[in-house]
Amino acid sequence: MELLPFFLIGLVGSLHCIGMCGPIILALPGSNNSNASLFIGRALYNLGRILTYSLMGTIAGLFANKFILAGFQQYVSVGLGIVIIIYLLLPPKLKAKAANNFIYNKITSIMKIFYSQLNSNKSYFTFFVFGLINGLLPCGLVYIALIGSFSANGALNGFLAMFAFGLGTFPVMFITSILGKFITLNIRKKITKLVPYLSFLLALLFILRGLNLGIPYISPDLEKMQIKTEEPVKDCCH
Repeated sequence: MELLPFFLIGLVGSLHCIGMCGPIILALPGSNNSNASLFIGRALYNLGRILTYSLMGTIAGLFANKFILAGFQQYVSVGLGIVIIIYLLLPPKLKAKAANNFIYNKITSIMKIFYSQLNSNKSYFTFFVFGLINGLLPCGLVYIALIGSFSANGALNGFLAMFAFGLGTFPVMFITSILGKFITLNIRKKITKLVPYLSFLLALLFILRGLNLGIPYISPDLEKMQIKTEEPVKDCCH
């Protein structure tokens, strides 16, 4: 399966995360030892998030493998684009209300416990576990990627799909956690305003890819590509 779309969802969507999860990232404690410890701690925090996403993808791929038919991927690609556009059109109040639910409040209460431990010992393991729990926070972006992972053929591909998504979120989230003091509230607001436009372009890309229009890189004909890969290699001696 193609992993690039999942990486792009994470990469573009991570700009949205600066606005939504920015306070959590910026609140990560520093290190008393060295800059190396600071980098390792934040890398482990993000690795924890990515692992949680990947495990969720494993479950989705394992479940979907019993229902997904061959050739369904292109419909999932179109569906992803439509879901992103619908999400963009939802009123902000409705998005906020949907996010502030029982699961969100329960997970944030658990995160507060681990955050207090982070402030006290700042161990690498606590950073990692904090990231694992953070990955469970309800997020429309994660849900969109999970919908796409349902097209994965089995648990392994589901794992790889969500790992690619998490990897896409890594650069922005990691840089934000390191240079957080330079990212002011005004900058975060400007980035948040830019995200819908980038998300809309991403949605159009998914729809085009699913339509198999034969446009190289943008909308390749997946059926022809599959036929070529299935053609037997001719023996030059015959």
